[in-house]
Amino acid sequence: RISRRQGDMDRSLPTPWKPTKAQILAARGKRLTDLIARDLIVLFAGINPGLYTAAIGHHFGHPGNRFWPALFGGGFTPRLYSCFEESLLLDLNLGITNIVERATVRADELSDDELRAGGRRLLLKVRRWRPTVVAFVWIHPYRVVSGVRDAGVGPQKPLFGGSHAWVLPNPSGLNAHYPPPALAKLFAELRVWAVAEHERRQKVS
Repeated sequence: RISRRQGDMDRSLPTPWKPTKAQILAARGKRLTDLIARDLIVLFAGINPGLYTAAIGHHFGHPGNRFWPALFGGGFTPRLYSCFEESLLLDLNLGITNIVERATVRADELSDDELRAGGRRLLLKVRRWRPTVVAFVWIHPYRVVSGVRDAGVGPQKPLFGGSHAWVLPNPSGLNAHYPPPALAKLFAELRVWAVAEHERRQKVS
């Protein structure tokens, strides 16, 4: 079970809205603000924002993305959150960042060199904020960033910036290899392991 941080204040949440086609097109190159704090249980690391996500300014914001249902299905959140409620994740000791900051139409617009540069920035971020687990949300960027070409989904042996690394499938609705129940199961496996490791880490620190 994910416990809420003690003493957190209720946050005023933004009203959900849909961007226009012009706003989406104008979002190319925009960046999102990290959702991050010290000693998180899990810091989720996406590859980079899509244009819809960048236009509304909230992580995993495209209506077809299954990240938020997978979080709920995996037991990370007490109910299904929308991307506009992302700040509530901090109350649960969870955060979100991206490997590459700039928004693109498609992730394949990013070169391996850009992914590696983003990986170096992420490494510094992880060393600073010290999450128990960094969960890479897509296997390809993790393989590029880590240099582990045969990495698979699940826990990874090498630490990343002193934190444990875990790989999750791409939650895009276009990823037919992992239907919602399979995604929820993998997110749940991460949750159970990460919560236990976080509690162990808190006891010895």
